[in-house]
Amino acid sequence: MSSVDLWPIGNCQVSALVDRAGRFVWGCVPRIDGDPVFSALLGGDDPERGYWGIEIEDSVSVEQHYVRNTPILISRHTDASGNAIDVIDFCPRFERLGRSYRPVAYARIVRPVAGSPRITVRLKPTCGWGGGCGEKTGGSNHIRFLMPDMALRLSTTAPTGMVAEERTFRLERPLHFFLGPDESFAGDLAATLDTMLADTTLHWQEWVRGLAIPLEWQDVVIRSAITLKLCQHEETGAIVAAMTTSIPEHADSGRNWDYRYCWIRDAYYTVQALNRLGALDVLEGYLGYLRNIVDDAAGGHIQPLYGVLGEATLEEWVAPDLPGYRGMGPVRVGNQAYEQIQHDAYGQIVLCAVHAVFDTRLFRMAGVEDFEALERVGERAWQNYDEPDAGLWELRTRQSVHTYSSAMCWAACDRLANAAGALALPERKIFWQDRADRIRAHIESAAWRPDTKRMSATFAGDDLDASVLQLLDLRFLEPDDPRFLDTLKAVEEGLRRGSFMLRYAIEDDFGLPETAFNVCTFWLIEALHFTGRTADARALFEEMLDRRTAAGLLSEDIDPATGELWGNYPQTYSLVGMINCAALLSKPWSAIR
Repeated sequence: MSSVDLWPIGNCQVSALVDRAGRFVWGCVPRIDGDPVFSALLGGDDPERGYWGIEIEDSVSVEQHYVRNTPILISRHTDASGNAIDVIDFCPRFERLGRSYRPVAYARIVRPVAGSPRITVRLKPTCGWGGGCGEKTGGSNHIRFLMPDMALRLSTTAPTGMVAEERTFRLERPLHFFLGPDESFAGDLAATLDTMLADTTLHWQEWVRGLAIPLEWQDVVIRSAITLKLCQHEETGAIVAAMTTSIPEHADSGRNWDYRYCWIRDAYYTVQALNRLGALDVLEGYLGYLRNIVDDAAGGHIQPLYGVLGEATLEEWVAPDLPGYRGMGPVRVGNQAYEQIQHDAYGQIVLCAVHAVFDTRLFRMAGVEDFEALERVGERAWQNYDEPDAGLWELRTRQSVHTYSSAMCWAACDRLANAAGALALPERKIFWQDRADRIRAHIESAAWRPDTKRMSATFAGDDLDASVLQLLDLRFLEPDDPRFLDTLKAVEEGLRRGSFMLRYAIEDDFGLPETAFNVCTFWLIEALHFTGRTADARALFEEMLDRRTAAGLLSEDIDPATGELWGNYPQTYSLVGMINCAALLSKPWSAIR
């Protein structure tokens, strides 16, 4: 099983990843950073636990697709005799009684399509990070699974004895399954799930209908946008970096990290991309999350990441009962990067928050009081722009003054000046513009290397790093600036491997990196376009799209030699890159006239 050839479903409370055999192989409860009830993705060669399969006897093929403009998955299973079934997988999500209904629940509907198919249902949950679950009990229409933090109940119209004993039986009518909280299912299960399916379909299709998508690559943008929204924990507005933990960056690398938390940086890029599509609901939710983070910091240090409920402590530990993807452990829970110093977070907070000063579509625009709270973040940026940190790649054993981090601090002051102007605060505009100008002058002096003609990734060295390409997106350098053109040339020559971009090409805490970082390739595509090489940019973009999974998505990393995808999945950075490049490179809608 490929680590990333998986189909996400979800409802912004829980999610699951479905493999090419139609099995749930990853999914956590009661939220995305919880205990995996489906853990087979990280279970190594153990075939007996951590998944939910609905299998047709003598299967010869499984064909899968999403219901148009939704995260609802249909898997058609066909056997050797031509008998066939459809399995429809979704997590209910719709408006009910004036509120968003998004339960901790997974729904599956199985429908006979052709002949007389025989099926087997295998539901093998895990508890306590890959361990066995407690007592399993049942009734005439349900099966209960007792877990450490909650009990789950499978309510079904299927014969529960056949399900519990994993016996094969003929499918002669549609069957309905609802795995959720340990509560009696009110109402007619089949009719209710059919209605939930229709309501969930309509909800997502209406959400997509409101997106301002480009003319070209519409399927790419829509699937990326839906999946980015699934990465938001809607209760708080937090946006996780990926749905998984511990899928390695390359084989046996030890670069296994838990990405099921909210990085300030990743969330910034996510809302930036979705804002371009007009998905303001994600931005508004995240701004509420950010305001709480800023309030709790009270003008002090802001961490690079937090839990989805805003938890500050994310102690990292290793799950002993899970061998890891393909046995390539460790499986890490938590992320010690929360202890790191990463000064770019100040800029990303300001860049997100000042949007609310200018966008009159928002329900809650930012005012002077919000600006004053944000100034405390700007003060931290000013104090730390020339101080060493772990950088955006989160090096664990070394620190430097990173150009990217310093440029983000510059952006914090620069955008505060813009916001002060919009709020008619002329003295504050002058104040913050002066600070921005002084930071800019320092960066230009400390990072530019006249001998090698490039912007260094650090103030002290002469380091090549793809992150310096972001000086263009930040508006720190213009695309016709000779310094940027020279830097682009140096970065492309030093870090490009065929069609893919490395983050850097020097040893880090784990040795030399072996895989390319997908978002860096998208940064290169943007830079190529803005510097007049649009044909090259389009060709490279199309090649990246060819690397997507069957679900139309990308993970974090790719092997430049084999094209195999590695790393946590689906990864927000990579989805952001597809959206941004599609919007940038697409022909205008006027082209269809």
